[in-house]
Amino acid sequence: MPITAKICGLSTAETLDAAIMGGASHVGFVFFPPSPRDLSRERAAMLAARVPRHVARAGVFVDPDDATIESAIDAGRLDVLQLHKTTPTRLAAIKARTGLEIWAAVAVKARADLNAALTYSGAADRILYDAKTPDSAALPGGMGIRFDWALLEGFRHPLPWALSGGLDPDNVVEAIRRTGATLVDVSSGVESAPGVKDETKIAAFLRAVASR
Repeated sequence: MPITAKICGLSTAETLDAAIMGGASHVGFVFFPPSPRDLSRERAAMLAARVPRHVARAGVFVDPDDATIESAIDAGRLDVLQLHKTTPTRLAAIKARTGLEIWAAVAVKARADLNAALTYSGAADRILYDAKTPDSAALPGGMGIRFDWALLEGFRHPLPWALSGGLDPDNVVEAIRRTGATLVDVSSGVESAPGVKDETKIAAFLRAVASR
């Protein structure tokens, strides 16, 4: 099975183009004001217009209201909604309302955290395992934190899934080998500063994924 990759938190035409040219299967646009990667409606529309049909546009949200979702879908021409800190009930309602592919983010630090994935059966299309950030953190992800990949060993995934959290060009091959992930998601691992994507790092990450 081929390994695919999502480059998340893109905010410039140059880095978006680097992700597309490097072979990313998904590009991620963040709609969460506290994040340094947050996009305005206008910028999201500009970027979305550059994405070819074979690349999926994912919108990243943290427990959003309907107005936020609808505005982002319209501006970003979204194919996928990636939802953090959103209950299964709310997530199911969003899926029913939008009809789009839904990814449920599950924050992981301990083995018991994986059980949250089971609650999304029937509500989500994919689980995104991400590293759990400290309770005091302003962001639920995109902070370069990784969890112990060994926690996934032997776990029966209830849905298709993707791996995120602290991935970068240097460790993604090991992450794929150890977890069996067929879709990997990176944000801060291809940045030169918070919210500033690096074209060279994006290219290196995608080359590493393609080498698997």
